[in-house]
Amino acid sequence: MPSHAPDHSDPLARERAHLTASRAALRVMRADVEALDLRDVAANWVNAEALHHQVSERIKALADLADTPLFFGRLDYLHAPGAETAEGAEGERFYIGRRHVHDADGDPMVIDWRAPVSQPFYQASKKAPMDIGLRRRFGYTGGELTAYEDERLSDPTEDEQTSKLLQSEIERPRVGPMRDIVATIQPEQDEIVRQGIGGTICVQGAPGTGKTAVGLHRVAYLLYAHRERLARSGTLVIGPNRSFLHYIEQVLPALGELQVAQATVEDLVTRPSLGAVTRGTDSADAARIKGDARLAEVLRRALRSYVTRPTEPCVVVRGSRRWRVPAYELEEIVEELLTRDIRYGAAREALPRRIAHAVLVRMEQSGEAPDDRVQDAVARNPAVKAAVKAIWPPVDPAKLVLRLLSDADFLAEHADGVLDADEQKTVLWAKPGRGVKSAKWSPADLVLIDEAADLIERTSSLGHVVLDEAQDLSPMQYRAVGRRCSTGSATVLGDIAQGTTPWATASWEEALVHLGKEGAGIEELTQGFRVPREVIAYASRLLPAIAPGLSEATSIREAAGDFSVRAVDPADLDAAVIAACHEALTHEGSIGLIAADARIPALAQALDAAGLTHLTPGEETSAESRLTLVPATLAKGLEYDYVVLDEPAAVVDGEPDERTGLRRLYVALTRAVSGLTVIHGAPLPERLAT
Repeated sequence: MPSHAPDHSDPLARERAHLTASRAALRVMRADVEALDLRDVAANWVNAEALHHQVSERIKALADLADTPLFFGRLDYLHAPGAETAEGAEGERFYIGRRHVHDADGDPMVIDWRAPVSQPFYQASKKAPMDIGLRRRFGYTGGELTAYEDERLSDPTEDEQTSKLLQSEIERPRVGPMRDIVATIQPEQDEIVRQGIGGTICVQGAPGTGKTAVGLHRVAYLLYAHRERLARSGTLVIGPNRSFLHYIEQVLPALGELQVAQATVEDLVTRPSLGAVTRGTDSADAARIKGDARLAEVLRRALRSYVTRPTEPCVVVRGSRRWRVPAYELEEIVEELLTRDIRYGAAREALPRRIAHAVLVRMEQSGEAPDDRVQDAVARNPAVKAAVKAIWPPVDPAKLVLRLLSDADFLAEHADGVLDADEQKTVLWAKPGRGVKSAKWSPADLVLIDEAADLIERTSSLGHVVLDEAQDLSPMQYRAVGRRCSTGSATVLGDIAQGTTPWATASWEEALVHLGKEGAGIEELTQGFRVPREVIAYASRLLPAIAPGLSEATSIREAAGDFSVRAVDPADLDAAVIAACHEALTHEGSIGLIAADARIPALAQALDAAGLTHLTPGEETSAESRLTLVPATLAKGLEYDYVVLDEPAAVVDGEPDERTGLRRLYVALTRAVSGLTVIHGAPLPERLAT
């Protein structure tokens, strides 16, 4: 959009007029799509359905969200972007927003934040102005433009300044699901978001550094830059639980991206068609061993044990002729397939053609001239089928795992030298299920079934996978995710300090090996935007005990935040927590009451008695219902404007070991955006008491 002469009228009125015109243009764009006549366009009903779906999704993507600003910034270039020389190159002005909007002539009124011309909005500075004369940020109340703020980046006389609007947007109270951060992306975040699709990237992010938002915006960027490629191969966001996925599910649709699937790891590996669904749980030791990457070798050995060395020849009768393939030659074929170490199912499919080829060699030696049709017919011959079934029988992955976990001798045979006797005893079921459908499968068992299934048939790969809260995955879970992006790329997000499983990730380098992405780049985000300065400093007292190698997070928040630690008589604990919730509700925004899982029933009863309506994680907060009662085990990834933390010692004691408990407490302490109140009747953990 060419720059205009200085506007001496009210600048705010002028920007509001552009917003009104842009919204009108967006409505026209949507109306144009809605008016498309798709009759007789497609060649068949399948294409017609696909076309109707594409148009429907396009209409949804062009929705104008009344409370979401259509644009949030403006860039005034000194010269036309891409001009070879500055001489005579007229500057241009661009409004930066969540999606592209053009007028009736096709000229842009709003530029998508992902476009290259938008990048200086996030990267330009006084030291590196990137040919930007003016960067303007807009402030909104609801959907109404109410303020603006200018930075003259190329003016040496103007000092660098902290954006008040940027700070205000970061600290704005939040009610409802997670929102996008396109207006507040920082330079170090933008560099990660815009990295190419060719490689995997791992982001180690301290609490409040925006790692989840960075991962989601990276998906949106890749879909913009590689639309056709990812439309074919697919994208997936993997989160730790359903509450978390519900919390983030509106971010990508708000950016116009509707085709990104979301799932948990358990969703990926659950196979209802096999009857393998979660019905049981493991002890911490059993889950840790089942999640160990050594189990992949145990499964591989167990599967290969089903291959039987041939002892009888295969005799194929065709017409009056009999063609005999001796046992030693069959054994050579089997050995060659085993040596190639291809998937069990692929080898089983190749075996009849190899046997048929041996028959055809004999036919040719006798003077016949068989062709491919003859080879296909021989491969389907009953004698060949019988030989294949005897030598390389079909294997059901769930039944394979069922046998391993139920049969001590079978497990011992294939875990020899891999698992010791105590480990084998730990993973064996005390009461084996009689069949796949009745077995009490645990989440870790389903991952083993998924591994076995991939050893038999290759798992389909997606174009890009985002794996959030990755620090809690076991090596076998990493392998399950890695199979889903074996030919694509991944964005791995997490925080070693927040690992709260007994098998939590020790290092990202090790995790990336299990994921199949060894050598991927690792980025660290330490600058916090969400957690108040005093709160993150308090929580960071735990870092030497839970993650001694990590850098302590800092906070750019100018406000210290509301923070207090209150010791009360144990008999008065519930009353003190209720009082703190009443106090928090006097503030604007969402409230989270986080407590050890064992404390949740008592606190729910106390809240009900006090007349305080409360939600559970995953339920959407609203102006009328702003208080959520959160079990500590579900707090990860969630955030609330004000947090009341009940009895830290109980949070620690609720875990199988102290380090895991302190990590769980670290997570709970860092969920607050504006204020944190810690209430305790029991002594605080030593690291916090000092």
